[in-house]
Amino acid sequence: MNWLNSEAFVLFGQHILWSDMIGNILGLAALALGWRRNLWSWPVQFASGLILFGAFYGHLTGSAGKQAVVMVVALYGWWQWNRNRGRAEDGGDGHITPRFATWRERGAMVAAAAVGTVAVAVFFKAYPSLSWDPWPDAYIFVGTVVAMYAQARGMVEFWIAWLLVDLVGVPLNFANGYAFSGFVYVIYGALVLWGMRDWWLRSRQGSRPALEGAPA
Repeated sequence: MNWLNSEAFVLFGQHILWSDMIGNILGLAALALGWRRNLWSWPVQFASGLILFGAFYGHLTGSAGKQAVVMVVALYGWWQWNRNRGRAEDGGDGHITPRFATWRERGAMVAAAAVGTVAVAVFFKAYPSLSWDPWPDAYIFVGTVVAMYAQARGMVEFWIAWLLVDLVGVPLNFANGYAFSGFVYVIYGALVLWGMRDWWLRSRQGSRPALEGAPA
């Protein structure tokens, strides 16, 4: 499988790796499926995480760790969406119903992101071999956990969380030679904005908030 980390082509002077390209194309597909609230978003996300983990491992520890988290949360998301999607006999359409997080949930996610970022960054600084850029790596790692947890719980806020992660992840990818990741995130940005609008509208249409009160 060494060909995955070999050069596919050169784009605007940037060397594009097969793993970087394939992993991000799968990531785009997973995001599009998530926008449509399709259960297959999660296995596609798992496959994307697996390929990108191989691409980043040994170079960008935080980004590689992010992909490990992506795979774990993808399994949780598959289970959570499959358990809570609306059944036709209950008036549902076979998909989860998006909802806005409560203020308590928002506060908990912001606090978890802040404390988690500091804790992971301190850990990376204590072990410099694990990360070249402790703070952005920690931010990406923890932000991904928060974003994917919110997605698994059907929260509209997950789109905002992904945008905040990408604000750091995009320049970091360009700076470390993963150009295709940077280019793809331009498309990610458009999908996130459209997806956020769609989920927001659907959250207003739902007769009851999906997953409300469901155990974590």
